[in-house]
Amino acid sequence: MLNVKLITIGTLKESYLREAAEEYKKRLGAYCKFTEVNLSEVKLSDKPSAKEIEAALEAEAKLILANMSPRAYKIALCVEGKQLSSEQLAKKFEEIGQMHSEVVLVIGSSFGLAPAVKSACDLRLSVSALTFPHQLMRVILLEATYRAMTIIKGTPYHK
Repeated sequence: MLNVKLITIGTLKESYLREAAEEYKKRLGAYCKFTEVNLSEVKLSDKPSAKEIEAALEAEAKLILANMSPRAYKIALCVEGKQLSSEQLAKKFEEIGQMHSEVVLVIGSSFGLAPAVKSACDLRLSVSALTFPHQLMRVILLEATYRAMTIIKGTPYHK
């Protein structure tokens, strides 16, 4: 059984997002060993400068990198990443499972991920060309991961 670890920056503030995330995490338990690491977001001023943002991303990168297993297959969510269909993501997870026991999914803060995190990852993934609220992306990724797992197992969730 594949171990799936989700590393995120920040917490889900809205109860409806927390409930949705919890539902998908519960469902994932039937298909993989799922763990989640929520790391603190670096606080920024109301109108942060580029230097402030860069420093925050670097501080967050240290936390993220410290929580990544060196042997895991690592996927960073990035706007410039590759877009995959649900079937392609399922196939990717199957391929990963043949060579690795763990996949790590990383969602950065609302400002993204530091270059060091992106470089440490094996794949940069974009869920969509659309822009979504940062907190909603966690739910979307959990659902996409759950859907991929149901495709692999051939259950009727994916139509």
